Amino acid sequence: MEKTLSIIKPDAVKKGVIGKILDRFESSGLRIAAMKKIQLSREQAENFYAIHRERPFFKDLVEFMISGPVVVSVLEGEGAVLKNRDLMGATNPKEAKSGTIRADFAESIDANAVHGSDSLENAKIEIDFFFKTNEIY
Repeated sequence: MEKTLSIIKPDAVKKGVIGKILDRFESSGLRIAAMKKIQLSREQAENFYAIHRERPFFKDLVEFMISGPVVVSVLEGEGAVLKNRDLMGATNPKEAKSGTIRADFAESIDANAVHGSDSLENAKIEIDFFFKTNEIY
């Protein structure tokens, strides 16, 4: 069984669509193996998105991610990484297919409702960033 990380971002949390997004994961056959609602510190956001540190959008991304609470979860299932990416839709919600999370709940490329790991390797790194082994069931 694959595992992947999902983050429901501050814009979606503020809109009150956490349950609707979680239902999409479960309805597609993904199991929620761990979940918590947290407020990221600046340091956490900077470290999590360190790969983008030299990009012009880094500062705005960090500010957005610390602007309100997020829901982080570990999703588990067959092909979990790809399945979650398909459920999320394109990064830019204007390009996301109808019925995807971003098409339905995101406002812009910056406030795009969700994050999901892009590979099994990154999923492991991202899961370990947020969760201890004994928090995943």
